[in-house]
Amino acid sequence: MSWDIASILAVDGMAGAAIYLLAGIGLVLVFSVTRVIYVPFGDVAVFSALTLAFIEAGRVPPTIGLVATLAALATLMEVVRFAGLREFARIPKAVFYWGILPLLPCVPAWIFAGSEMPALAAIALSLALVVPIAPLTARLVYHPIADASVLVLLIASLVLHFLMSGLGLLFFGPEGFRTRPFVQGTLQLAPGFSVSFQILLMVGAAIVLAGLFFLAFERTMIGKALRATAVNRVGAQLVGIRPAATATLAYVAVSVLAGIVGILIAPSTTMYYDSGLIIGLKAFVAAIIGGLNSYPLTALGAVAVGMLESFASFWHGALKDVIVFSLLIPALLVRSHFSSHSDEEPEEEV
Repeated sequence: MSWDIASILAVDGMAGAAIYLLAGIGLVLVFSVTRVIYVPFGDVAVFSALTLAFIEAGRVPPTIGLVATLAALATLMEVVRFAGLREFARIPKAVFYWGILPLLPCVPAWIFAGSEMPALAAIALSLALVVPIAPLTARLVYHPIADASVLVLLIASLVLHFLMSGLGLLFFGPEGFRTRPFVQGTLQLAPGFSVSFQILLMVGAAIVLAGLFFLAFERTMIGKALRATAVNRVGAQLVGIRPAATATLAYVAVSVLAGIVGILIAPSTTMYYDSGLIIGLKAFVAAIIGGLNSYPLTALGAVAVGMLESFASFWHGALKDVIVFSLLIPALLVRSHFSSHSDEEPEEEV
């Protein structure tokens, strides 16, 4: 392998690391607040990419029907719950938050479907359409079992992934789509070595968003509430923080991250309805390296996954995914070695 090839692979690895960084941040955020390993992250990213592709093609995005279906089910669940508790005064508020608010982005998407839209407007509309997906699915699947074990929540998360993959096939169809690149051209860094502006955009967006999330957690009341819930769920509840509300905010944040990830990778990768699993799993490897609780270590894990995937595609393209997922073994071994283990209690004699 020459230095020129290594440089090209390193640049591609950084582009992949940028994607896995954003996805890893989302996984760590949701897990720390709700104990849920959000496997459907990649599905939301795929829906975002496909939505943008439909808008650019001048077609009505099927995301409208998907969001409307989820909103109707979530609203029905809330109405039945409050009716069973005889708290009828809370039903209008629930209908607004779960039934009307998620549908607001669907109105301009329906009105302007088929018309030529500026690139930034199409991106903003695509992102707004997919933001309600994670909170709505969480209300339907995770909220009723919020106190279950991590294993039960993981099983529910896997089931939700396959359900969302099926919904993607139903609403978007089996065809693959690729969006138009946001920027054209390359930046010449050295003789014979250049970097496309699209890759620079991906890396820059990841760095900026990671910085914004850090500032949000450190400087805003909402960020501090999320951190408090992550550190001590019961203690946060005792000081007036509602875990259900912070969980919903976490799902909104992860939905925004997933939407941005889908929009960033759509110009360079053909997206299908079932392309989300591999994105989520590789981001999960990065999150595992970070212990599902450390954002800096997750960033390092994202760089490791991106670089390893890039170089593995050169060494043996057919086995690149196997090589990437093999990172889990040393990561788990190291985590197990340095974590504290409590001895099992001896069995009582009968």
